[in-house]
Amino acid sequence: MAKPVCVVTELRAGNFRRVSFEVASEGKRLAEALGCGLVAVAAGAGAGEKAPELGQYGVEKVYVADDAALESYLPEAYVPVVAGILEQCDPAAVILPASVDGKDLAARLAARLNTTLAQDCTETSFEDGKIKVRRPVFAGKCFAWCEWSEGALPLFSCRPNVMDCNIPLPDQRAEVESVAVSLPDLRSRVANVELDVSGKVELTEAEIIVSGGRGMKGPENYSMLEELAGLLGAAVGASRAAVDAGWRPHSDQVGQTGKVVTPNLYIAVGISGAIQHLAGMGSSKFIVAVNKDPDAPIFGKADYGVVEDLFNFVPAFTEEVRTLKSSC
Repeated sequence: MAKPVCVVTELRAGNFRRVSFEVASEGKRLAEALGCGLVAVAAGAGAGEKAPELGQYGVEKVYVADDAALESYLPEAYVPVVAGILEQCDPAAVILPASVDGKDLAARLAARLNTTLAQDCTETSFEDGKIKVRRPVFAGKCFAWCEWSEGALPLFSCRPNVMDCNIPLPDQRAEVESVAVSLPDLRSRVANVELDVSGKVELTEAEIIVSGGRGMKGPENYSMLEELAGLLGAAVGASRAAVDAGWRPHSDQVGQTGKVVTPNLYIAVGISGAIQHLAGMGSSKFIVAVNKDPDAPIFGKADYGVVEDLFNFVPAFTEEVRTLKSSC
């Protein structure tokens, strides 16, 4: 029997994150190319209740580690559990989300399983009997295709909001196999988790992002972007300059030292386009830049550019969006 492709999922507050469905969808496409099945690992408190819904995205079987000790991500708890399941199912390839927790887990699993890891991949293929993945290098200025040597286990993570998510099939349910969790004495614990309950769209999963930079001139002016984002159903981001100035929290930072995002639409307002910022949003499907400096580097990356004072453009654009939405 052919070895299956295995995806490692991620739960938050008892639900699968969208990126889990994305890696499951990509895993299904790869499994079809390999002519094998697709299985998944779901670790976390309450994972057993949610596990069957992965079948909607092509997963045939889910290995579930449901334990209170796995409620929050803790490496010394998750690594032995997930590694043990992977050794049990002996997969042809392992795919994880390239989220904060996913990247950490992937690196530790690579060491544990003695294989090579490709992080933050944006494309996969199966050619000449080999799995190949494409990933950005040199801060996103170019891409590299990677493949594994004969006998090595392909292990890679996929950038959120990049892989196409299959249309869910509501009638499909995955088989669930519960795995006994045996943990060593943990030397650390998660004392508290502070979740954002404001209802804001998570940056890494947002389909539209409106970001502001140094050109916003102060924290009080971000209310313009909040208003526009509310109309568009978007998340609000910021450049490092704005975060360093204390205008926005670090959780809003987009860039090499912040979050890497891949929305369908990225609107950069008052952002010059330093290479560190481009590294975090350069793979967005469409980029709109608003800057009064026609020579700003951001225009070299943008699909559409608006050379105008943002304090004139944003309010006018917001009103146009409001008018269009009210007429629909």
